[in-house]
This record gives sequence, structure tokens and C-alpha cells, in this order.
Amino acid sequence: MNDRAVSVLGNYEIEVIRTWKGRGTIMCESDRGLLILKEYNGRKDRIVFQDALLGRVKEQGFEEVESILKTKEGEFIVYDQDRTPYLLKTCFQGRECNLRDRRECVRAVQNLARLHKAACLKKTDMEGLLGESRCRMDWEYEKHNRELRRVRKYLKGKGQKNDFEIFLSAHYDYFFEKALGVEQEASCYLKEDKEESNPFCFICHGDYQHHNVLVLQGDAEKMAIVNFEKCIQDNPVRDLYLFMRKLLEKNSWSQELGMLLLNAYQEERTLQDRDYAQLYYRFVYPEKFWKIVNFYYNSGKAWIPGRNMEKLEKLLGQEQDKTRFLENYKSTYGSFPFG
Repeated sequence: MNDRAVSVLGNYEIEVIRTWKGRGTIMCESDRGLLILKEYNGRKDRIVFQDALLGRVKEQGFEEVESILKTKEGEFIVYDQDRTPYLLKTCFQGRECNLRDRRECVRAVQNLARLHKAACLKKTDMEGLLGESRCRMDWEYEKHNRELRRVRKYLKGKGQKNDFEIFLSAHYDYFFEKALGVEQEASCYLKEDKEESNPFCFICHGDYQHHNVLVLQGDAEKMAIVNFEKCIQDNPVRDLYLFMRKLLEKNSWSQELGMLLLNAYQEERTLQDRDYAQLYYRFVYPEKFWKIVNFYYNSGKAWIPGRNMEKLEKLLGQEQDKTRFLENYKSTYGSFPFG
């Protein structure tokens, strides 16, 4: 971020009062309030889809989301002299949700449920905008498992292995077999799902974690949701799972905390049997293992950070707690065929 980036603000119908550097962004105080200028490396049609979602959500009464500003020419993306693309958004003054504060996390989950109610839209209203934005759990896991197969083959064919690779190889099949089982069960389950005929669709935030949930300055009881760049058509459980998984990993898969969060969500939006099933399969799938493997395989292997070993050891150390959590989940919310 530099003066060339600041110069693109002249493309907007705003009066700039002052600017300063943020975290990888430029903050802008203007006659339209606080704004944030950031680089954008996604597709143009994704921005159109994101803007349509934000507009529909606000029409449904959920006001605490950002807006994307258009240029004087009506464009969402603006380029500096080096052809670096930027977008300009409204900005909320506040701090990130505190994961150590259970009360705040409960409010974040309730806020998510309210967002999901507002983001349940008629497919006809989003016609022509959904495009490739749809995702499904089994498609996602099929892709992950292709990557896991590739790395497994690579490790088996590798001659001299370092300590991390030896440790990873020793535990690989346990997680790999679990990943294959979840993909198969999830695929069978979704084939029986009747969502295709539903005239409504849900748009998920796509990255609902504490960094994107802000407790507003001056009103600690209100929360805003930002950074919708990864919004996608999918079951709302996608967002709920991500927030819960990150929090449960930090709390040794606490049964009490898990039930507290689920009940909080239910207070605002009722979960159906198919939602509980999807959430279960998402919890069972070894996503953290896939992330560790994916990071290892796609980074330089001449030197492997010790952090990789620490993450894998921590994952193994939590497996018993996670298994207990899932057994309790099954006994409370239904009988699921896998796990």
C-alpha cells in the first residue's frame, strides 16, 4: 500500500479527509464515514455476487454488514497505474470477537443465525448471479481426498524421509481412511437430500471466524460481520461448523461449550435433521489433518518448519477428546451411519 494506491480514491464520489495505513489496507476518513481500501485478487463476477448478497441481506433487516462502493463510472474494481486492482468498502469501528469470552462467542453464533435467516433468498432473486458460487460438502471432500491420495503416493515413493515425514507417514492411513469414509457417506446422504427442488437457497459467509466478527465501538451489544469475499451458496452449517471447530479445538472439544453454541444458534434459527447430519460429517472429516498435509506438500520441502510437527502432535493429542465429543453429539442429535 502506497501513494499510488491512495491516488485511486479520486475515482470515487467521496471527499477524503485523511488516510492512514491499516493491516494490509488503507483506512480512509471521508464525508461518507470510515472506509477501507484493499487489494482485490478475485474474479469480477464474484464482487457482483457479493454486492447482490449484501444488498439482499440489508433488505431483510440485517444492517450490520459492509457495503462495496462503486466508482464514478459504476465499477466495483479500480486499478492503480501498475494495474493493481482495489475495492473500497464501508468500515465498522470495533474490535474482533474475543474467543476467550464465552458470552461473546454465544452472541457471535446467534448473530450468525440471524445472518443466515436474512441470507435465505429466492433463487429467482439471485438468478444469473449464482454461477459457480455453489458448493456442496461431498464435492469439497472429494477434492480434498484427491489431494490426500497424491501426497500419500508421494510419501510412499520418497526415499530418505525427515522426522516429520516419518511421523506423518506413521499416522497417515488413520486419517486418510476416515476422510474416505466421510466422503462416501456424505455423498450417499446428499443424494437423498431434496434441496435441489427448494425454491430458496442459502448464501454462507464462507469465512465466519472471529477475525470477521466485530464488536462495535460504543455499543458492545452489537456485532458487525465483514469480509464476505468467500461468500458461497451452501448449507448454513458450513459457517457454523467453521466457527465451532476453531473454538472447540482451543477448548479440548468441550462437550459443554459445543452444546452451548448449538443451543445459542437454535434460539435464533431452527436446525433440521439434515443440518445436524451435515454438521456431524463436517466434524468427523479430518480437515485439520488435510490442512497440515496440504501446507506441507505445497511448500518447500528442503526445510520443514517445526510448527508442522507441533500441529500434527496437537491434532493427535486431541483425537480422543474429539471422539468423545462426537459420541455425545450422536447420542444427542441423531444416529449417523459413519464414525
